[in-house]
Amino acid sequence: MSKDIDALYETFRLVLELSQATARLEQFSLEPAEIDDLCERHARCAARDAHHAPVPAQPYPGHTTWYAGPRDGDVYWPALLRQLEGAAFANEALTGLDDASSRIVANLHHPKEPTFSARGLVLTYPQSGAITNIAAVVSKAADRGYRIFIVLAGIHNVFREQVNQRLTRQLVQPHPDRWVELTTSQQEYTSPLNALPSLGSGMPMLCVVKKNATVLGKLARWLAQASSLLHEYPALIVDVDADLPSAASTNINPRISNILHTLPRSAYLAYTSSPLTSLLLEPGATDLFPKDFIVALPRPPHYTGTEILFGHGTSEQDDPEQDDDGYDMIRLIPDQDISDLRPAPREAVTDFNPSLPATLRQAVEYFWMVAAARTVRASGTRHNTMLIHTSNNATVQASFLAPLKALRDDMAERLGSPDYLAYLRRSWQQEIQRVPAADFGQQPVDFDELIAYLPTVLQHCHILTNNSSSNTRFEKSPYSATIVVGGGTPLTRGLFLEGLSVGYFVTASSAYDTLQQMEHWFGFRPGYGDLPRIWMSEQLSAWWREIADTQIELRQQLERAAIENISPLNLAVQIRSHPKLRTVTAAKRHQSPSSVSYGAKRVQTHYFHTNASWLRANLEAARSLVATAADQATHTEARPELGRYLFRNVPSDAVINFLATYQFHEKSADTDPSLLIDYIRKRITVADSLRQWNVAIIGKPSTHPGETLTFAENITVGRIIRSRLNVASQQPDFADIKTLMSARDAAIDLAGDINNLNEQTMRAARRQQLPHTGLLALYPIDKTSAPVSAKTHRAPLNAEEHVIGVGLVFPHPTTTDSTV
Repeated sequence: MSKDIDALYETFRLVLELSQATARLEQFSLEPAEIDDLCERHARCAARDAHHAPVPAQPYPGHTTWYAGPRDGDVYWPALLRQLEGAAFANEALTGLDDASSRIVANLHHPKEPTFSARGLVLTYPQSGAITNIAAVVSKAADRGYRIFIVLAGIHNVFREQVNQRLTRQLVQPHPDRWVELTTSQQEYTSPLNALPSLGSGMPMLCVVKKNATVLGKLARWLAQASSLLHEYPALIVDVDADLPSAASTNINPRISNILHTLPRSAYLAYTSSPLTSLLLEPGATDLFPKDFIVALPRPPHYTGTEILFGHGTSEQDDPEQDDDGYDMIRLIPDQDISDLRPAPREAVTDFNPSLPATLRQAVEYFWMVAAARTVRASGTRHNTMLIHTSNNATVQASFLAPLKALRDDMAERLGSPDYLAYLRRSWQQEIQRVPAADFGQQPVDFDELIAYLPTVLQHCHILTNNSSSNTRFEKSPYSATIVVGGGTPLTRGLFLEGLSVGYFVTASSAYDTLQQMEHWFGFRPGYGDLPRIWMSEQLSAWWREIADTQIELRQQLERAAIENISPLNLAVQIRSHPKLRTVTAAKRHQSPSSVSYGAKRVQTHYFHTNASWLRANLEAARSLVATAADQATHTEARPELGRYLFRNVPSDAVINFLATYQFHEKSADTDPSLLIDYIRKRITVADSLRQWNVAIIGKPSTHPGETLTFAENITVGRIIRSRLNVASQQPDFADIKTLMSARDAAIDLAGDINNLNEQTMRAARRQQLPHTGLLALYPIDKTSAPVSAKTHRAPLNAEEHVIGVGLVFPHPTTTDSTV
């Protein structure tokens, strides 16, 4: 070779995207062999980057991965990295941030392409450092030549200020002479035309604005004034909270689209912490849909997620009775307390005078003891926050200020009373016994240790409101603060509350609002992971659990889509048609799914009535199915020593008749029998699939007559144990066992060694061995079902009759899936 390929390659990377780079290099009189060598080098680097990518993503057709990570000569990313290292970020956290942000940048267009307009989505975890990830993406994009960075930070001033403050500190302050800031934490984008000369400086520009029609209009007019220069400045628009506002209910997203269309080289990057984002549930509602790529960030190390309250998802279990059901951190607010917490008729707001019911007093007292206990431990953030949300009305929220301050003053006075101290001691000891501190690497704090700090906690505790009518600001402070805050919408949308440890909720107008409340409760809790508690109504508790499980399943579906190379549009269709979304979106502000698909899904019953007549009817339905299956199956595999039977190739009519007879609990929206039956019939008609089913009985070995259940002559198995969740409920005749079907059960009809299959290999094996066959599993559950462990989250089932659980596994559709 006549030239040094290593030296040429760095030039090659800086030119343009691949197809244009080769044409340009020909003009430099390079030999064809040299150009081929450069292209091969690029292909190897791109493949290496894709192979080591730590997060799943769907690149868009024709896209070549051009970003292989930081390199010598970068300015902005090294500055951010040094700052994070100085803030004592763990090495594993920094490695994860570096890998994840590099993968996101690699999915963007090369900034030297003459025109581009990309749309992408980043799925994060709630309170997991999304702003720092955004700072990393912006810094790396700036190092490669992106120059305009517009960050859309919610709809409230307080959140925009928080985001602007963070990005200024992380990006601008290390190199203030290398950035142009169009906004600050104190001043939003009010006079954009004054910044026009800055555009010609060539330095990256940072603009953090609310998703507000007036502000976005000013920004669009400024860009129109600068249209002659925009071709020189690649732009990245980052939406910190892409789910707000809803694409279907506002005119904000069209304004964002208009700005993007003004920029000839631009990318829109939407961040969301929920697969239930409107961008995926309503893919046709806006051109902001992430048509090009979706990146799911990995779970950060030491992150606390939904499992802290609810355990792992129902689709992940190998042994449901040994399942981790989460920690005993939720306390129920009885219905009779709610009338004291908010006015029933809206017109009664003006004259409403709240009283503090016992549950609210207990919650606030516990919070003050937590603040004192954290002082004893002297670890983690020093700030302590309690969030109270009883009403969306600002007047009602403000009305709690006086009684809460009175409670604070009263508690300070009563600390001298032996009786009151004895009451506080009992309360504290009861709470710390319900959540073992050792599980979080901590030692329990004795009441005698924390009592010394309670007077100071009470003396310096701030009680305030935060809503659209207040001027409260939550800025980072070097001084510790203890705050009881009541509020509305701003507190359910993205606002970060440091040291949040106690909550009191009775209000959520929809399951979607509930999702926003939940997001405050997950994140990093160094030094106090055992102390958070949440008081809430029974309805909210049920919504939280249902939404948490749905979120887990949808996130798993999104991650599988990356492995299976499913396009973002097809993924959106799959998510939108997920059966469990019928529960969530029925109360969600968005339109309910227009169709439901069970393709490749595993559904199971976990809600049951406990009365005898309901359960006996289901037992008869199961016996009828087994009798038909034993008669019509092409092959029967009997393993009585294991308590299992398998009937192969049972006609679909037998399954349909069973589904029409068996009574599913009305709360089990994902097992609606009419939808299940319609789906099966459509698959038979459209794809000649699901004509045959394998029917299994999954019991346990037993020779003692008192432990068995007979389905048919010579078909008797031992009853299994499925205890109920020990969740206080005002509903009689109801049990929730959370998980019926283990992951291994879904492979009972597969050939080979099924004991070592994981979720991915099991799904692959089903696609290969049984591409058109469904599985229906019957579970004989003992009516008493005392828990096999000492978990406080479990209680005996105590049904009036033995219970029949049902699990269904549907094959992966080999053609376009049928929906109902």
